[in-house]
Amino acid sequence: MGTSRSIPVETRLAASRTATASSWVTSAVSSKDLVHVRRALLRWYDEHRRDLPWREAHDPYRIWLSEIMLQQTRVAAVLDHYRMFLERFPNVQALAAASEDAVLVAWSGLGYYRRARMLHQAAQQITEKHGGRFPRNSEAWLALPGIGRYTAAAIASIAFAEPVAVVDGNVERVLQRFIGINLTTPQIWQHAQVLLAASRPGDFNQAMMELGATVCVPREPRCLMCPVRNWCATQHSPQSMERRASPPGPATNSTRQVKKEIWCVLNQRDGGIRLVQRAKTASLMPGMWELPQSCEPPRPLPASAHWRTFRHSITVTDYTVHVLRNTPLRNTPLPDIPPAAKGKWIAIDRIPRIPITGLTRKILKAGGVI
Repeated sequence: MGTSRSIPVETRLAASRTATASSWVTSAVSSKDLVHVRRALLRWYDEHRRDLPWREAHDPYRIWLSEIMLQQTRVAAVLDHYRMFLERFPNVQALAAASEDAVLVAWSGLGYYRRARMLHQAAQQITEKHGGRFPRNSEAWLALPGIGRYTAAAIASIAFAEPVAVVDGNVERVLQRFIGINLTTPQIWQHAQVLLAASRPGDFNQAMMELGATVCVPREPRCLMCPVRNWCATQHSPQSMERRASPPGPATNSTRQVKKEIWCVLNQRDGGIRLVQRAKTASLMPGMWELPQSCEPPRPLPASAHWRTFRHSITVTDYTVHVLRNTPLRNTPLPDIPPAAKGKWIAIDRIPRIPITGLTRKILKAGGVI
């Protein structure tokens, strides 16, 4: 069988739309080279992988928790929350027995609170319907709340050595560059499965993700540090510099951020803070507590009322947040947020036990309240 260097990249690009996983093994890299690719990547992973707490053991509870926390969240932002969450809920039984509010409190600051709710519901199903025993394959994991194809495969391969590949944004980028052809989503999953080292599926999946996160990065990939560069189609193509910066595949439009301006009030008295609670049916962060907010400033606005301004982002919205002190808000509130008049005085020492929004936590910390 020929190697990738015996077939022009342009030829493989032209045939990309009909490429299959099996034909890729014979046209892009030989079966013999496939063995070397797996060995090289695993050797690199053993030597260079980051020291992350969820990699210390094959505990399915810890692996599951880490995978949920890492969805749409950077590793650096997860580390402290992961440690504190485990201190509060050290096993699935403790998580299942907790109230939803207690889980949201422990999750506060990570955002995307639906993840925490689904995690809690899944824990209850595991304890009530499965006697506290975790599913041992990806198909069974998919039946639990909050578990998609990627998460199911990641947990099953890492915790139970099921030979099933994972595809996240990092793996997709690595594969697109490595193969050098345009791939549809189904093809990416097929190719990932072909490439998988069945002898160490969990480590191999993590190695692919690690490679994309630390070496084969979106801009200015560190090709000289790549353990599989000798077999990489992009590395050897005449247009390699261009393709490194922009991997093959259909162009996607980046989400345009929406900019909004809001005002909120930090009212304190007698050891308490005035907070409002979002409706349980709210589309965003239902049931969470926060400072009273409005889309308009109070009029007249005393110059002395303005305390400071924060920048805050929630999904696709960038907020400029003006924080006022001890000033009533009587304007029309934002959607899903009750009028300030419906707020309650909450004792400061109780705040660590109620679920508050990330913005509220940021403001209260800046003000030395918590």
